[in-house]
Amino acid sequence: MRQMPASAGREAVGQGETLSDAFSDEACRPRHAIGNAGTALLQTALATENLRRAFKRVRANKGAAGVDGLDINQTSRHLASAWPGIREQLLSGTYRPSPVRRVTIPKSDGGERELGIPTVTDRLIQQALLQVLQPILDSTFSEHSYGFRPGRRAQDAVLAAQAYVQSGLRVVVDVDLSKFFDRVNHDILIDRLRKRIDDAGMIRLVRAYLNSGIMDHGVVRSRDEGTPQGSPITPRTILHTFLSNV
Repeated sequence: MRQMPASAGREAVGQGETLSDAFSDEACRPRHAIGNAGTALLQTALATENLRRAFKRVRANKGAAGVDGLDINQTSRHLASAWPGIREQLLSGTYRPSPVRRVTIPKSDGGERELGIPTVTDRLIQQALLQVLQPILDSTFSEHSYGFRPGRRAQDAVLAAQAYVQSGLRVVVDVDLSKFFDRVNHDILIDRLRKRIDDAGMIRLVRAYLNSGIMDHGVVRSRDEGTPQGSPITPRTILHTFLSNV
């Protein structure tokens, strides 16, 4: 790997400092009154420290650019000036996420898995939402579930299975929900999420992300069911909402 020139390193530091300034409490104060100031949970997600943690996570994941073509550094420069306005839109309910960029990856069975790559801006917002939603939803999940959960991984499930075998159990039941993410019903999902989260602003924003559409070869297709994998929030939110206590 080539060594980064000293000037480029200084530029990256400057970008990070500029973006941190954009997330500051002073910069995030509304420039004018807004009709709906959001709700407590949404405001918690958009708090300065939560946004900074979300941005660090998005940067560490090193994801590809979305439909706007902006990578993490370009997005950082853009948000340095644009974030206060975006935050106002998020709180007032007028923010419209960009469609995700459709990509496919091969599956081991010869098929294809559809992924949707959001813009870096939308990944930042979704990560900030996830950091607030996950502790709430995770507390309702079964102790025996290991998928999409913090501090858990596939190896933990294997260790649990080995313990069951050593205890004398011999029957294994394997269940696969075919094309689950492709077919999940938006209305049912939102209804179940609303029963767990009493926050209109948060529900409205999750619905907006579900309905943001997917861009394929320059054409945006709307979706009334399913959600492409690839976003920080939707797979986890859907699994935790639909499969609580499973």
